[in-house]
Amino acid sequence: MAESESNPTRAFVIGHPIGHSRSPLIHGYWLRLAGLPGSYQPVEVAPAELPVFIRALKDGSSGFAGGNVTIPHKEAVLDLVDEADPVAREIGAANTLWCENGRVMATNTDSHGFSANLDHQASGWDTGRTAVILGAGGASRAIIHALLSRGFSTVHVVNRTETRARALVEAFGPRLQAHAMAELPVLLRGADLFVNTTSLGMDGNAVPEIDFTVMNPQALVTDIVYVPLETPILAMARRQGLKTVDGLGMLLHQAAPGFEKWFGTRPEVTPDLRRLIIADMEAHT
Repeated sequence: MAESESNPTRAFVIGHPIGHSRSPLIHGYWLRLAGLPGSYQPVEVAPAELPVFIRALKDGSSGFAGGNVTIPHKEAVLDLVDEADPVAREIGAANTLWCENGRVMATNTDSHGFSANLDHQASGWDTGRTAVILGAGGASRAIIHALLSRGFSTVHVVNRTETRARALVEAFGPRLQAHAMAELPVLLRGADLFVNTTSLGMDGNAVPEIDFTVMNPQALVTDIVYVPLETPILAMARRQGLKTVDGLGMLLHQAAPGFEKWFGTRPEVTPDLRRLIIADMEAHT
């Protein structure tokens, strides 16, 4: 959506709580870099207030051209928008909204963000065929979508509660297999990619020892968590000689498609932007 000096475009990120979001810092950086007069602001929206917020977006009274959706609204917003694209429907959640001809549209850019981060940091990561995903929560759905889109033939989903992993198999089809945690050591043998989608190790508890050395010698280990930048799982894999990629790039790359929708120009994920976010992370730890 193009903007003008007299009517600058306004965008938002909604969540509950919303104070933790670094999206305003990311989009504010891009707006300044492009010299655009628009704005991007956090808006606290409690679950009960979500329908009211979306109605105001639809009728134009909110003054917003669109925005981002974060926890806990990503799933609920699908039932409130006018149209969600196939990516959002397949993932079962939306994180990006925009207004188009009086209608509120939705997509999910997390799958794109995950793939673009690895494209940038570990070119050729998608030449592998077998992936192991730890965790079967909402975050894992976007990762699964990305892996299937990039041609992985087998995706093992490992979770403490195997029934949750089985639900993902039912949703995404025969290339997925569900497993209990006890099977992880065997599943890693020869695997090309390991993705952690859980908060394992983030709560201060010890992380169980994982032997990543049994993976393909060219295998990659990545984590969608980015605080801290090197998570306990990434540190473990690095010590064992595996190539690793942190999750910060996923946050940065998933933001770019939305910015283009609202402000009419595609921004770049640069080292300067990464340094800006890392400095903010360090300032708040």
